[in-house]
Amino acid sequence: MTLTQWNFEQLELGEGARWIDGRLVVVDLLAGRVLETRGTIPAPFTELATLPAPVGAVAPVRGSDELVAAIGTGAGLLNGPQHQDFAGEGMRVNDAVADPQGRFWVTTMSYDAEQGTGALHRLGAPAPVLKGLTIPNGPAFSPDGKYLYLADSARGTVHRFDVSRDGELGARRVFLHTPNHTPDGMTTDVIGNVWIAFWGASVVRRYRPDGRLDREVTLPARQPTSVCLGGPDLSRLFITTAKYGLRRPSLHDGALFAVDVDVPGRPADEYVPQAEQQDPAVG
Repeated sequence: MTLTQWNFEQLELGEGARWIDGRLVVVDLLAGRVLETRGTIPAPFTELATLPAPVGAVAPVRGSDELVAAIGTGAGLLNGPQHQDFAGEGMRVNDAVADPQGRFWVTTMSYDAEQGTGALHRLGAPAPVLKGLTIPNGPAFSPDGKYLYLADSARGTVHRFDVSRDGELGARRVFLHTPNHTPDGMTTDVIGNVWIAFWGASVVRRYRPDGRLDREVTLPARQPTSVCLGGPDLSRLFITTAKYGLRRPSLHDGALFAVDVDVPGRPADEYVPQAEQQDPAVG
């Protein structure tokens, strides 16, 4: 495997890598920037939007050219009004993803990472799906949507939840516990392996569905943040990084990287607005 630095723009907090409509879309979270680049050859970013609030991640919207995004303290269409708010003052979105059934899931946390104030939300649900987290990251779903993987980065833990067809969380198990490492963004491939970026460790790792370590990619950047499988055959692993908080960032910190792997992924799942219409509280 040959690691390639895909471009040389250093993002403050690169996050939310998603393969959407034949392109790679990422965010510079705290700067509120949404960016895209080609997945065939290394190329600079093109800016899709800059918002006056943090942006955690985006997902395509079925039947539309729009993107749905985790923005500020809630979620809504990238170029439209925010139509559900999840959290209050001192809080922000952190990560987000659509699941195979078309629901959009968003994590929130406090700016100062106060313990226990983070939560997992589902667009259309009137209350948090899960509370008591600190820095919730991921989330990622198995290809069939039956399992949700969610990291609480501050605690070095990744949990796996059973997910019912109606989006309710069931049994919760510890998938991975790494008290000396910080799991960040995640994605799954077509056979259910889980790729995880480890903040501060210069590494991303692939775990089998049973939790066994399967593969490791070492980076010259210190803070990997998110991962995404894309490219022409969906077998190119893209890795975002951050220069946030580094006193002397190198030319690699904050850059985007790519490496070809042996098991492909899937394009980002679409958000389906009808999936939330069952909740009359959302308007």
